[in-house]
Amino acid sequence: MSGDAGSLEGRTAVVTGGAGPLGRTLCASLAEAGARVVLVDRDTDLVDHALAELPDGDHRGIAGDLLDADALASVVAQVKRLGACDILVNNAAFTGTSGVPGYAVPFEEQTDDAFELALRLNLTVPFSLTRRLLPLLRRTGHGSVVNVSSIYGLVGPNMGLYAGTVMGNPAAYGASKGGIAQLTRYLATVLAPDVRCNAFAPGGIARGQAEEFVERYEGLTPLRRMAAEDDFRGVVRWLASDESAYVTGQVIAVDGGWTAW
Repeated sequence: MSGDAGSLEGRTAVVTGGAGPLGRTLCASLAEAGARVVLVDRDTDLVDHALAELPDGDHRGIAGDLLDADALASVVAQVKRLGACDILVNNAAFTGTSGVPGYAVPFEEQTDDAFELALRLNLTVPFSLTRRLLPLLRRTGHGSVVNVSSIYGLVGPNMGLYAGTVMGNPAAYGASKGGIAQLTRYLATVLAPDVRCNAFAPGGIARGQAEEFVERYEGLTPLRRMAAEDDFRGVVRWLASDESAYVTGQVIAVDGGWTAW
């Protein structure tokens, strides 16, 4: 493997949820490696702001609600007009704190509508985007799909972490992130050898959670801390580049050892 195998010069990376806290970091990491980033998110102002933070380059922003069929089709059409998609990062998702009614609440209060909505964004949209952008992903021989799963796509939740807090752990989140892990394995075999597909599974990211939650979480993590967004810079860049040219179908836990015991 040549010394520049980690370079993404000349490649285009489409990143959904690119204006969110994790998305901005993933976009920055890919841009720093030389990729042209196409940043996709639902709010025009947030897209513009996140785009302005990226290193110099021919980066693009696309605003569109991926839950809306017409908006999703428009995003695909705009990417196709650019004529390139070497890397697709499926990052957009409802997390455990989405604000959707009937979602991040006790299990008995979770609703079918919230469950279905989360599965659409967290699982159906990555399937649809990968399928629709496949001709571009195949074109250069460097196609790489990087899905964002979660530790809760690998293991069940420890609900004791949330005791005494207003936080929740929705069934739809774990089900959709587990589905992303299996979709990754499916795509890796079906799209081979033209396109690679991998995922990474983040551990909990520190975002001002309740003190008691953080203390419990860190006590169950071998590295004794929660993640920061910067902890995921390396894995997305590696999976996107030729440094991982012989890696496909893998779900890499980036979790401080959370799932190791």
